[in-house]
Amino acid sequence: MSTLFKHFRVHQVFGANTNVGKTILTTGLVRASAQKGKDVFYLKPVSTGPLTDADDHHVTRYTKSLAKSIHAECLFRYDEPVSPHLAAKLKGDITGDITPPSDGTVVSSVANRIREHAMSTSRHSHMYIETAGGVHSPALSGTSQADCYRPLFLPTILIGDSNLGGISSTIASYESLLLRGYIIDTVLLFRDEYYQNAEYLKPYFTDRGIFLSTVDRPPEVLSNPSDNFASTEKYYASITTSEDGLAHVVDHLDTCHVKRLEELESMPRRALDSIWWPFVQHGLVQGEKDVTVIDSAYSDFFSITNKDSSAGSVSKRSILEPQFDGSASWWTQTLGHAYPALTLAAARASGRYGHVMFPQSVHLPALKLAERLVNDGPGKGWASRAFISDNGSTGMEVALKMALRAFSARHGKDLKNEEKKSLGILGLKGSYHGDTIGAMDACEEGVYTCEWHNAKGYWLDPPTVGFKDGEVFVDIPASLASFSQSTSIRAESLSWLYEVENRLHTPLARAYALYITRALESVQARGGPKLAALVLEPLLMGAGGMLFVDPLFKRVLIDAVRGMPVIFDEVFVGLHRIGTESSSPILGVYPDISVNAKILTGGLLPLAVTLASNDSKAKALLHGHSYTATRSGRAASWAKPDGQKSPVWSLWDPTFVNAISKLPQVKETMALGAVLSIKVQDDSAELFHPLKLASQDEGTLSTAPGGTPFGIHYRTLGDVAYFMTSLNTRAAVIRSIEDKIWKTLTNV
Repeated sequence: MSTLFKHFRVHQVFGANTNVGKTILTTGLVRASAQKGKDVFYLKPVSTGPLTDADDHHVTRYTKSLAKSIHAECLFRYDEPVSPHLAAKLKGDITGDITPPSDGTVVSSVANRIREHAMSTSRHSHMYIETAGGVHSPALSGTSQADCYRPLFLPTILIGDSNLGGISSTIASYESLLLRGYIIDTVLLFRDEYYQNAEYLKPYFTDRGIFLSTVDRPPEVLSNPSDNFASTEKYYASITTSEDGLAHVVDHLDTCHVKRLEELESMPRRALDSIWWPFVQHGLVQGEKDVTVIDSAYSDFFSITNKDSSAGSVSKRSILEPQFDGSASWWTQTLGHAYPALTLAAARASGRYGHVMFPQSVHLPALKLAERLVNDGPGKGWASRAFISDNGSTGMEVALKMALRAFSARHGKDLKNEEKKSLGILGLKGSYHGDTIGAMDACEEGVYTCEWHNAKGYWLDPPTVGFKDGEVFVDIPASLASFSQSTSIRAESLSWLYEVENRLHTPLARAYALYITRALESVQARGGPKLAALVLEPLLMGAGGMLFVDPLFKRVLIDAVRGMPVIFDEVFVGLHRIGTESSSPILGVYPDISVNAKILTGGLLPLAVTLASNDSKAKALLHGHSYTATRSGRAASWAKPDGQKSPVWSLWDPTFVNAISKLPQVKETMALGAVLSIKVQDDSAELFHPLKLASQDEGTLSTAPGGTPFGIHYRTLGDVAYFMTSLNTRAAVIRSIEDKIWKTLTNV
């Protein structure tokens, strides 16, 4: 992951193409930095071609007079003068080692060098890391360099192309880096009186706040080596000492470095002064130390500022450190932060459409999304249409309006107008469907409601499942215990619990049915609201405390109320978050309406889809807003790990889940798919505060990109701490998190 040192400025050098003078200009920057009294480190991660032509050797050759303060090296060297991925393949054909170094290996090697050099000096120093070829030249693995080096998130120097066609290649390279989030501090290229690329590019980049500088072209290569060396040495002296030369560029890069440090340091105070955070008790935020500053994000990790940084001191510790995104950014992050395919898809849709209104219109991203969800996704077999909106809460508003309109249309002759205004919702205690008023009205009174909230309905007390002392139990609430004759029932196994069809004729199923029937009769007898729709978070109720409800109870409940529309709120659990694309295969029934969001775009942008059967739609659904179907959605498709036969499984190690359930500090644990929930004893609630598990020592599992030890950012819900991976999180990362959790709980 990204590193940032106060005393150690690092810039990565990309080229707009091959043969644009990347090594020449980087060598000039190295010299200009050294002439300002800095220790300078030059790194070429990958070099191809003869050793005599190697870029690190060129830097060494033309910085001999400053050799004491300059260190140049290459990490991966290949003899053939071809693209890195081909050079690695050709070498593999000779040596028999057909697997080239992975992107992770290259990135970790570069990150380690940065840390080593930063630790080796206390002086203010500079480092330049020169890539090979152009921005999209392949890395050793074949991945585009722009993607390969992205985990490092290093400030960038783009060497523009001063040759014919260079205007296009320079702008295209800039936009490619911009799409991937790179910080581009300067564009540098040769002057050319004939093509005049710099004259065109300067206003282009100036308008975008990018500093552009030019230097003269190098002299022609002379046949006599001694004469050529003298000519080149004279050239370097001229471009590093002139007022508008590379010394000026080095000053600009230093200024950019200082501004970035100052910005990061000032952000907590500025945030406290101007931001109102969601779901935060601001009175409990004691100061700047409680504010997490996220500088960037990649894969499963944030790069955050460490709490011990001080702008006034020179410390060898990186300002930035990796932190695992343990809540998947409130359940949205799906394939990893800055996932290139998602970023490019969003950019393509934005560039093609911007925003266009949707009523009685269609565009391809919306059409493909609807067809995918209805025909091949969670709506397959029951849904007929898709209503696209912009977030889960809005999607639920649409679903509620559909259900109530359908119920009213179906029972219109028996309903008075005032009765239609007071129709109620049947749901479960602990439900949460969003923060808009209608979604709140579909839940009972709770921490997420407000003064305008008017709870409309009745909410049953659900039985929940989880691990206790290494065994799987169904916890029966007090209101239901008299029907089941027990408050806690040990299950045969976790997989047995989710084999709903096989449990439908058990005594527990009959107890559930009796409890539900009596509860509904009681509502009617008391003159309660006329219940018009059943609204459920299938399998797992998230915001209510990560409550894994017995799926048998939900199936019996659905069967008992099939006369009213059934809504599945799958905003959290849908599209594989807990292992299955939808809850229907496990429950054995389809809803009339379902809502998906969050994972639809991999967490990149807000988008929701309300799926509905023909029976649940009224004559006209006059619901919408300006940004209906504005963005391209992408339903994440993902297969369960090899060897997983049961429909119910988890990315978390079952042995680990079992073991922590036996700890005296833990009431209960549960894991499905990407979600792990840990409920602690009341006197152990502070175990998971503050909201970060400390980084492990260097000797323990540390698998953030770049091999850096990492902490964990996560959220708590009362006495419940929950942890969530993406659908791409590596097993080594999950094992490391499990190790951190174990050590926290056992005080090791």
